[in-house]
Amino acid sequence: MIKLKNRKEQNRRRHIRVRKKISGVPECPRLAVYRSTKHIYAQLIDDVNKVTICSASSIDKDLREKLAHGGNIDAAKVVGEAIAQKALKAGVKDCVFDRGGFLYHGRVSALADAAREAGLNF
Repeated sequence: MIKLKNRKEQNRRRHIRVRKKISGVPECPRLAVYRSTKHIYAQLIDDVNKVTICSASSIDKDLREKLAHGGNIDAAKVVGEAIAQKALKAGVKDCVFDRGGFLYHGRVSALADAAREAGLNF
């Protein structure tokens, strides 16, 4: 096995490995999460029709006012609740979680837990 040069490449490879196993369909879209050092983003994606159903992030105007910083666990919880509310409004209750190559820990798990508590099933 070849040692990868940097963390970004490792995340990319991990994401490819995850995406081989999961895919979003219209009845059960994919909840994709991306996190940077400053912000966190979530999207519900229908991979069959190649459409983003809804999205939420810590840079949205309505969420930015609630947050002191977009790159912490509190921001992830707010974004998780927001994506769940938008999904329920769009008629989506079930989804598949795509951690995007990131470890299921910290901000990623906080977003997932908040989305579950707000009504999404995955």
